[in-house]
Amino acid sequence: MSPAFENQYQVYPNRRKILYTAGLSALALSFPFPSFSEKLKGERMGIVVHSYGLRWNSKVNSSKYSPFTNAVQLLEHCHSIGAGGIQVGVGGWTSEFAKQIRKRSETLGLFLEGSIGLPKAETDIENFETQVVQAKEAGISILRTVCLGGRRYETFKSEAEFEIFRKNSIKSLQWASSIVKKHKMKLAVENHKDWRAEEMVELIKLLDSEWVGITLDFGNNLSLLEDPGFVIRTLAPYAFSTHIKDMGVGAYENGFLLSEVPLGKGVVDLEEAVGLCRKYNPEIKFNLEMITRDPLEIPYLKEQYWATFRSLPGSDLARLINLIKENVYPGPLPTISDLNPEAQLALEEEHILKCLEYSRNRLKMI
Repeated sequence: MSPAFENQYQVYPNRRKILYTAGLSALALSFPFPSFSEKLKGERMGIVVHSYGLRWNSKVNSSKYSPFTNAVQLLEHCHSIGAGGIQVGVGGWTSEFAKQIRKRSETLGLFLEGSIGLPKAETDIENFETQVVQAKEAGISILRTVCLGGRRYETFKSEAEFEIFRKNSIKSLQWASSIVKKHKMKLAVENHKDWRAEEMVELIKLLDSEWVGITLDFGNNLSLLEDPGFVIRTLAPYAFSTHIKDMGVGAYENGFLLSEVPLGKGVVDLEEAVGLCRKYNPEIKFNLEMITRDPLEIPYLKEQYWATFRSLPGSDLARLINLIKENVYPGPLPTISDLNPEAQLALEEEHILKCLEYSRNRLKMI
């Protein structure tokens, strides 16, 4: 492990003080979709299950937006709207279900990527391996995972807590690495509002495995005060998979607001991002993660936010402040808390359809 990775949590009180004190209508759209030939298989943008966070296992009694209760239903719907594949959790699958979804995905010409939880203890390793085997039976070759389910600035109250998390994450990834190597499966760790870009590169280099890389999320690290362009340029060389998204930013008294917004409406340079990912990995798939929800609050002006960021340079914050000032979202950021459940589902579908249209027209995912 490099000295930079070991020493990045040093305390610089003066710098920290400087940093701290710095200061739709819900109508569903309907688009005509062409028939796609087999030769274009895998070129179209896929959809991450979290894009359907409202509809997945929904309890809303809706005839138009019926819930998805398993991966096959999600696959069928994504095919019907012109997507190229899905990324979905593999937990709880049986061998029979794995064979079923493999057959259906091959018939439809859609790709499959999986999502899997890391083993947190040695007793979890057997179940992790079972899920890897079942995913492989389904025809999956890439499994996305995360080290932290929550958000770094909300989860950890001190550097010591984060250091425990770091050590535990390395152990979990080492266990997982040995399993995916055994089965020749790729494990793609997402930058999930936990690791800053350079921390993540150090983590991947530490693991030193051809089977462990990154799920590059285009927008998450804005919440950690990193410019999306820098994050994408830093992580693209290690990317096995992607969460393609665009981000809108807005004003908030304790920092800034952050939302996924339809592609092309936010601050991410999507054409550069897609081009870099293709440059380093020509076989990479692009998976839309358009989460329809209320804006997230990024409270960087509150002292507790800085609990694990005491050594960040002031230039990072200055760069982010300028980015936000120059790219404030035109109008209110997407919000769902004031909509009824049916309207929420309609807005979720509208967002996904708009993103698919953008991916075809501007990103040439056809």
